[in-house]
Amino acid sequence: MPDRTKVAFLVAAEGIERVELTEPWQAVREAGYEPVLLSPEKGEVQTFNHLSAAEKEPVDQAVGDASVDDFAALVLPGGVANPDALRTDENAVGFVKSFVESGKPVAAICHAPWTLVEADVVRGRRVTSWPSLQTDLRNAGAEWVDETVVTDGNLITSRKPDDLPAFNKTLLAALG
Repeated sequence: MPDRTKVAFLVAAEGIERVELTEPWQAVREAGYEPVLLSPEKGEVQTFNHLSAAEKEPVDQAVGDASVDDFAALVLPGGVANPDALRTDENAVGFVKSFVESGKPVAAICHAPWTLVEADVVRGRRVTSWPSLQTDLRNAGAEWVDETVVTDGNLITSRKPDDLPAFNKTLLAALG
């Protein structure tokens, strides 16, 4: 039976903006959900404080072994290198695409919408991101706007770490 209390956090092996992982993780945990760290490979992932290496975090499950049915929502933290690496991983892109198509909440912050572009799930959707992604998102068929947090159907997007309070609030509201 699927566990509706689990929230997937999908990251690459390195380049994750630490605060974009840890703050939503804490918000989800404090709301009574179980955060689960997914990555293309088991082991550890390297987080960053901007461009400086920070702490490593243990991976709970390889994304190729994960099922959308096991999770209530998906969070995609940013960092420049993280989503750039994820969008080259077939299992990660397929998981994101299936999650968006499931109708369950998918929350992406900062550079994370690059993975949404690769999964071809932003066409006709209103989104935000770090400003440097706006051309990529528009070219993928999205309407890009410069707002703190944007919800379009089951997609929740925010621009940067300063937006985390609104991002987390919107994610938790979507979880119900």
